Amino acid sequence: MKNFAIKFGLPLTIVIVAVAAPLIFNGGVTQNLAILALLFAVVASNWDLTLGYTGIFNFAHVAFFGIAAYVSAIVTIHLGVPVWIDMVLAVIVVAILSAITAFLALRLRGIYVALVTFAFVQLCVALIISQKSITGGAVGLVGVPDLQILGYTFGADYKSYFYLAEILLIASTIFLRWLVNSDFGLSLIALRDNENYARSRGIPSTKQRVLAMVLSSIFPALAGCVYAHYLIVASPDIFSFSLTTLILSMTLLGGTATIYGPIIGAIFLTVMTEALAGLGVVRFMIVAALIILTLRFLPGGIWSLGETTREFLSRRRKAGGTHTKSNELEATQ
Repeated sequence: MKNFAIKFGLPLTIVIVAVAAPLIFNGGVTQNLAILALLFAVVASNWDLTLGYTGIFNFAHVAFFGIAAYVSAIVTIHLGVPVWIDMVLAVIVVAILSAITAFLALRLRGIYVALVTFAFVQLCVALIISQKSITGGAVGLVGVPDLQILGYTFGADYKSYFYLAEILLIASTIFLRWLVNSDFGLSLIALRDNENYARSRGIPSTKQRVLAMVLSSIFPALAGCVYAHYLIVASPDIFSFSLTTLILSMTLLGGTATIYGPIIGAIFLTVMTEALAGLGVVRFMIVAALIILTLRFLPGGIWSLGETTREFLSRRRKAGGTHTKSNELEATQ
């Protein structure tokens, strides 16, 4: 019975929560917030693959998210490509660009990788604004077709987008967990912890890191496509520094090298920034202070809070047991 609970308890709980959540958060504002939180969670958790497990500090994943949104918008609006096929094209385009960007950036080290990938994001913004006839310029592309499957339009009931975002996040998480526990994932951790030793054992550093960047771009690209179809618009705001820092904060606040931590961080920060919206720019100061305090007292992020609590309770139990034995020894004497 215990083995059954361990094996099937968590998956069953996830399924129940996934089915029930769209029925509970069915208001316009709360549902929109939940969908955005799930999509951002996909981007943040995949960003963690390169940032936490591979040790590559980069800003490319927001660009992957935004490029996919624009590819979906452009090919459906201008070229009349059927919905869903545009998502396949977006993933292919993003995978190619991520491979090129990674190959160029990873020839460098440290802060220079972050600078090159940040420049890549700014290049995307410049191209989008300059090519107004194709991208809509600073206004963006409005009128991205709604997602449809077998004649059913997702926009007819926005719970459909909620379920789609949940499926995307669950599939992404399963993929990432499988990846980090594979030999490939272990090679990334080895390169992060001791690159010279890993290379001496035959691990090709550049190849593994480029593959990590490409593999971590797939689900953010799909999330970008869903984002564009859901909001019916592709805007340069996707590439904004505020969104970049927000998603990076989700990853750091939740806990790097955990996969689950950035998901929690994404949901927490999305809800919190909306709840504090009435405070204007002050809310960003509050969020920044929260991140600083978390990194100071919980370096492992929110996800490490559970482990820290378990260690604390374990020490208390051991201390209590030692105290009890001491009392018993004194009583016998």
